[in-house]
Amino acid sequence: MKMIVGLGNPGKNYEKTRHNVGFIIIDEFAKKNNMTFDKNKFNADYSVGYIDGIKYLLIKPNTYMNLSGEAVRKFYDYFDIKIEDLLIIYDDLDTKTANLRLRNKGSSGGHNGIKSIISHLNTENFNRLKIGIDRPKNKMKVSDYVLGNFSIDEMSEIESIYEKSCNCISDFSKMSFLNLMNKYN
Repeated sequence: MKMIVGLGNPGKNYEKTRHNVGFIIIDEFAKKNNMTFDKNKFNADYSVGYIDGIKYLLIKPNTYMNLSGEAVRKFYDYFDIKIEDLLIIYDDLDTKTANLRLRNKGSSGGHNGIKSIISHLNTENFNRLKIGIDRPKNKMKVSDYVLGNFSIDEMSEIESIYEKSCNCISDFSKMSFLNLMNKYN
């Protein structure tokens, strides 16, 4: 089973914010594969289904970003997931808007959702798909920037990577993570 987690904040107020790009991408992957987030457990919406004979567990924590690790750990234990079968999708300030970066380990880089997951899994060694949102301009506070909505142009850029992101998630189950990084980075 592949456990794919999109990070974001629940609720209408956060739907189109930069910090919710993990939710946006996992929603697109679910839609493309006729999966729906119609179940709730461990304070998260989730979906389970088969794609090309491979079982997928898609998760959107409802814990708010800073506590994402709580839900991730509970699903990880309940479904007895192997660390190499876990992929976390989230926003990255240090990557240009709409660029993808895959990493299989590392620090949180200041991202509170990743910091929570590291804390709850007791490791920095897990697979990540970072979606670039770029850094704020004009001395805007980072918290205001990530919780702000994408501009029309930024949203258009994000929409332009839906197919590539979905293909990357699908390929996650078909190749080694090193090969995945070589293909998409």
